[in-house]
Amino acid sequence: MNDTNIIPIENHPLKPFIPQNTRMLMLGSFPPKRERWSMNFYYPNLQNDMWRIFGLVFFGDKDHFLNGTKIFDKNRIAAFLEEKGIALSDTAQSVKRLKDNASDKFLEVVEAADIDTLLKQMPMCKAVVTTGQKATETLSVLVSSAIPPVGSFIEFEYQSRKMRFYRMPSSSRAYPKPLSEKAVVYARMFEELGLL
Repeated sequence: MNDTNIIPIENHPLKPFIPQNTRMLMLGSFPPKRERWSMNFYYPNLQNDMWRIFGLVFFGDKDHFLNGTKIFDKNRIAAFLEEKGIALSDTAQSVKRLKDNASDKFLEVVEAADIDTLLKQMPMCKAVVTTGQKATETLSVLVSSAIPPVGSFIEFEYQSRKMRFYRMPSSSRAYPKPLSEKAVVYARMFEELGLL
């Protein structure tokens, strides 16, 4: 399928998740196809390790947010994020899947998310975190910033507040780094932000 005109445009199926006390905004690219979901929330695919990373970092248990073995526990995840002040959204509002999968490499962003409006709803937010290459590239354009190295941050100014732009390893299993090593990188960021 080389003609992108015949590929359907998908609109984002989830609302941003914004706790009242948001201190950090995590941004992925775009959700996988719905048949891959184990819950109606961000990072829903059981093959994605985001909630295993969170489980390892905060609870020393990669399965902390699993309800049985086939589904993530959305309520437990949401309550934890509310308590920590971690918001979730994605950098793309609408996309075309060039290869009918969730790979960033084959995701064409048709419309970027309105990050400006999101950040206005988060006056206490000190950091924006991207969790993949496409999200990182999209955010760097939206906030007119350079791209930080994986596992690091750069500072940028947003409406006269200093913020950090963190670029984290992708939680996709396609990203060539063991879960335990990804968790170490995420733990360092959470410590730097006073969330751990």
